[in-house]
Amino acid sequence: MKRIPHTFTIVFFLILFAALLTWIVPGGEFVRESFDVANADGSVSQREVVKGDSFHFVDRQPQTWQVFSSLFSGFCDKADIIIFILMVGGAFWILNNSHAIDIGVMAFLRRVQRLNRYRLFRKIGVENVIISLIMIMFSLFGAVFGMSEETIAFVVIFVPLAISMGYDSIVGVCMCYMAAHIGFAGAMLNPFTIGIAQGIAGLPLFSGLEYRFFCWIVLTAIGIVFVLLYAKRVKNHPEKSPVHKLDDYWRGRTQQQADSPVVYHTPRIAWIVYFLVGAALVWCAVRYPLTSITIGSGSSELCLMPVLAGLFLVTGFVALRKSVHFFILDLLIFTIFYLVVGVLGYDWYVMEISALFLAMGLLSGIADSQSADDIAKLFLAGCKDILSAALVVGLASGIIFILRDGKVIDTILYGLTQSLSRAGEMTSMGVMYVFQTLLNIIMPSGSAKAALTMPIMTQFADLTDISRQAVVLAFQFGDGFTNMLTPTSGVLIGCLGVAKIPYATWLKWVWKFILFLIVVGFVLIVPTLFFQFPGF
Repeated sequence: MKRIPHTFTIVFFLILFAALLTWIVPGGEFVRESFDVANADGSVSQREVVKGDSFHFVDRQPQTWQVFSSLFSGFCDKADIIIFILMVGGAFWILNNSHAIDIGVMAFLRRVQRLNRYRLFRKIGVENVIISLIMIMFSLFGAVFGMSEETIAFVVIFVPLAISMGYDSIVGVCMCYMAAHIGFAGAMLNPFTIGIAQGIAGLPLFSGLEYRFFCWIVLTAIGIVFVLLYAKRVKNHPEKSPVHKLDDYWRGRTQQQADSPVVYHTPRIAWIVYFLVGAALVWCAVRYPLTSITIGSGSSELCLMPVLAGLFLVTGFVALRKSVHFFILDLLIFTIFYLVVGVLGYDWYVMEISALFLAMGLLSGIADSQSADDIAKLFLAGCKDILSAALVVGLASGIIFILRDGKVIDTILYGLTQSLSRAGEMTSMGVMYVFQTLLNIIMPSGSAKAALTMPIMTQFADLTDISRQAVVLAFQFGDGFTNMLTPTSGVLIGCLGVAKIPYATWLKWVWKFILFLIVVGFVLIVPTLFFQFPGF
């Protein structure tokens, strides 16, 4: 059997290849200028974009020793994601020590199995319903508010769930990460891609929603069918899973926790945590009685904080009457609720989400009667367990620094625009789409890519009578699909690291499906060239 290279090895060789390109590709730059962009909330902000006719060649900047300094730059650039991974890993290690997730998973599966009494569920398969509903939920999160980095925290939950249901860690990653990024690619209201791209293209914010909603349905359905077929094969033949041996880590951990005797109890300190958290949530409810939730270009004032505080006071009390384990699960569930409200209503990002999960971990440890020293040791053990996943995120980011500092990216973009000037509508759209797809492999940031490519692509769209909305759609698909295989994506590398899946194993498993999605994406773009859809 061929030995799969370590993820660090693969990424480092990609850095070397990027450095080689800086010796081959001529240096070039576009002039940047400020541009007013409409935000999702109706405000206007300035972004730096390129001038379409400003390209000029510059002296080549071959990268040599920068191969090593790019690692430092990558770690600095992705420091927020690295810290986020470490904090989430440490927090969940504290929570896992209480066995709350394992008890919750087993209780959930026992309840779900009761549905097999009904003929419809026996025919469809209860596990299939669970996987489908979870994937639809995360796909919606990706489509509506651009969920991406947040999925790293959910891998810790869904991989053990998938293992307990008889699947593998890949199914667990697909349930949250892949679903969110399929939704991200087929997004209807994603402010980080569609909002910025349409603003730069001079289009009404979130226009063309109807056809993009159809695209989201198609892509999400394809993703669910693909995962269900794979899950069925793994269930019937576990040895065919590419991570069958690697999942011994998760199976051993699950079995070890299952073998450990569970004593259902509620210590006095858990009640103290309940009252303190309840008081804090009531204070938040009083201070923020209304939350402005922005979805797309619409906004609604909802009393979410008071509702969540009231629900916690009720469910927390009921949970504590059963056992501290269920109370800790209640803390986890409300952490997720507040995460969604924070992202949609208060523009939370990784700093606020990290703090939220850290608080959850600490409160879980205190409620479980762990001493301060024990909590500190558990947190460090969690950081140690997930350290390689955090480090490889910074390592992968070094690829982007090599290409940018080597003055390569603008030259490649200019070469594309020259070729497009001699092409017809169909060919131009195909080349734009393929280029956006390939560019995403080395530049996974959707907002940065929009600022770089949209000013130029919209000009060529006008010259070839292609709808600017179609160009935005090509950008959206091109930005989304390859996120699920590019080694420069910190989110992908972080999720794989948490799940203990080597990058090479994931790439070998997923590349055919991503290629299929890319083809489907082009098929969905083509009708916009011949039919007049709303907003196009």
